[in-house]
Amino acid sequence: MQFYPSAMSVTASDSGGGAGIAADLRTFNALGVYATCAVSAVTCQNPAVTRRIEVVPADIIACQIDTVMEKIAVRSIKAGMLFSAESIRAVAEAVKKYDLELICDPEMLSLTGKNAIADEVVEVVKSELFPLAAWITLSVPEAETILGKKIAALSDMLDAAGELMEMYSAFIWLKGGAVEGKQALDVIAGDGKIYTIASPKLELLPQNTYGAGTTLSAALTGMLALDMSWKQAVCAAKAFVYGSLAQSVEIGKNTLAMYPPSEDFYNLIKLSEAGRK
Repeated sequence: MQFYPSAMSVTASDSGGGAGIAADLRTFNALGVYATCAVSAVTCQNPAVTRRIEVVPADIIACQIDTVMEKIAVRSIKAGMLFSAESIRAVAEAVKKYDLELICDPEMLSLTGKNAIADEVVEVVKSELFPLAAWITLSVPEAETILGKKIAALSDMLDAAGELMEMYSAFIWLKGGAVEGKQALDVIAGDGKIYTIASPKLELLPQNTYGAGTTLSAALTGMLALDMSWKQAVCAAKAFVYGSLAQSVEIGKNTLAMYPPSEDFYNLIKLSEAGRK
């Protein structure tokens, strides 16, 4: 019988399906990866509004992870929205206990730019989770929060990614914030080098990109579980997100959502070395 690779998402639910556990499990499934999860919070939300959040106790998060690991050979784990220091430490202990490849997408800021988690929780993410991560994926505003400085141009993104790589000894994926001509650019830092990764620019309304960051980190987690090289994994993940945006589906009146693409857009993605740190 063929072995089926597995990945895990540890993050909040999203009752509207656009982000959180729903988006991660949908992405894993589309990639041919067996999806497992540990729910860190239950939310009442749709693509336009979040009405309530109930945080899951840290011991329940730990129990979910331990119970999965008893029987399932999870290869990579994504840590998303974690609301308490205790929850972060539970995930950190599991990563060490089971020697898991950690992809950390901390979701520190809400869509409004305000802190989604408390400042003291951000500090625990930085001190106890980031040092264990193989990959850290951050939006430009999140990187600004961590570094305490403005990131206004592509050159700033390149410098910031390199600085974060040195701080945490991890691969850094700095998402969004740069457009050159018809290309949308992210920055990746790892192995002492800095790269840009580009996809064609799509003309989209902000509400139609909801869940893009979540889907990107989930796709990266899934690709790594499939034992791809990191360069293959990042290009495949970027292509998956591009396709999910380009082939959005209508899920309600005037409401669009990302959805796993029916085509392969890998050949549209360009990974280029930008320099050495």
